[in-house]
Amino acid sequence: MTDPVMFTRGFSIGFIALMQMILPPVLSVGMLLLLCHVYGVEFTDFFQVLAMLVAVLSSLLPRGRTNGHTPVLPAALPLALSVLLRWMIIVALLLAIGFATQYSEDFSRRVVFTWIIVTPALLIITTLWLHEVMRRLLNRSAARRVAFVGCTDVSITLADRITQNSRALGLSVQGFFDDRGADRLGSCGNMRRLGMLGDIVAAVQRKQVDAIFVTLPVRQVRRVMDLVEELRDTTVSIYYVPDLLVFDLLQSRMGELLGVPVVSMCETPFYGYGGLVKRVTDVSFALIILLLSAPLLALIALAVKFTSPGPVLFKQRRYGLDGHEILVWKFRTMTVLEDGEQVHQATRTDSRVTPLGRVLRRYSLDELPQLFNVLQGTMSLVGPRPHAIAHNEEYRRLIKGYMVRHKAPPGITGLAQVNGCRGETVRVEDMQARVNYDLEYLRRWSPLLDLKILALTAVRVLKDDQAY
Repeated sequence: MTDPVMFTRGFSIGFIALMQMILPPVLSVGMLLLLCHVYGVEFTDFFQVLAMLVAVLSSLLPRGRTNGHTPVLPAALPLALSVLLRWMIIVALLLAIGFATQYSEDFSRRVVFTWIIVTPALLIITTLWLHEVMRRLLNRSAARRVAFVGCTDVSITLADRITQNSRALGLSVQGFFDDRGADRLGSCGNMRRLGMLGDIVAAVQRKQVDAIFVTLPVRQVRRVMDLVEELRDTTVSIYYVPDLLVFDLLQSRMGELLGVPVVSMCETPFYGYGGLVKRVTDVSFALIILLLSAPLLALIALAVKFTSPGPVLFKQRRYGLDGHEILVWKFRTMTVLEDGEQVHQATRTDSRVTPLGRVLRRYSLDELPQLFNVLQGTMSLVGPRPHAIAHNEEYRRLIKGYMVRHKAPPGITGLAQVNGCRGETVRVEDMQARVNYDLEYLRRWSPLLDLKILALTAVRVLKDDQAY
């Protein structure tokens, strides 16, 4: 919504925005060329192919932008961490390609290692510098004056967000126009009334307003059309803001289908590049954890085999992404293998849990085989925990929106788990709390949130008394 507003205010801002797009690939390839020259290594065909791959992948490094909840210019630390994270993903992709094609031996290890270490530092410095230049340009520019047509919940919310991020957005809220009297308007937040709807054209002609946000309800579409027609003889920018706050939106975004505008109201965050980032992160971390924990996995498997009768692994049917049935693997910790229409949750003093199983469950070691689920693609490292099908069928009838949590691949850990929602769900309210956290995860997802949850999980495993 704010991109057109920002880029109509000057060549300098547009130029900096262009630099934010093209400098990451230019710097990444340029550093590779420079290191080959410094180390006296020939820039062979293999390096040329690597340079082309880097140019494509590094163009995905972040620029300052808005998504409706954050300002055009994000804070410096999250931006730097985002650059570093995406660089790690790019390196992981390149290493995977090199391993798959068996061409990794054709590169100078000294050049590649130095390039992997030095380039992200250069990218972070450059990105933060451009970020600061953009901030100063926006602050120097005269703020565009905006007004709202209609005092509604959506106009109050949007006005508050614009006011909080006015410097970054380069917008200044003047007030609102509405035909209703003071007795019917109620509270309009910090906005002041500028007049009736019939006063809008005059205000625009007097240069009091540069942009109009129409927030009238959809049922007043005729009035909106008449207003747009009246403003055609002016140069004011007009935006229509549908009142979607009446819905519980999940990953809402604008788009088009065959040229027809559409608004997603309930969607997974893992579409397009987001899905690629999550998958690469999952595979990379899962492989690393499996390699480091391989001796432990073998010891646990032997211990399970020789301490109680039954299989080493326990497989249970659960719901995965979009509600598709998957098989989830765990080390067996009980004397029973329940996977039917009734599955009894484990209790703190459950006699079905073996002595070894109690230790494995206490430190979540029984979940380690799910790393293979992650590699298989049926699970993720972070996401809503999958429940037994019997429990899903029970709670989907009791909790509104329960099945929406399956818009993400199920995870070994999740936002609910690091916030204490583990163990037995004695009451429906206990499961409701988990679902609330799962939906919040879907709304807020980012690669940085996944890393934060993984770090918190490592800490919680050692002191969580809800795992039994």
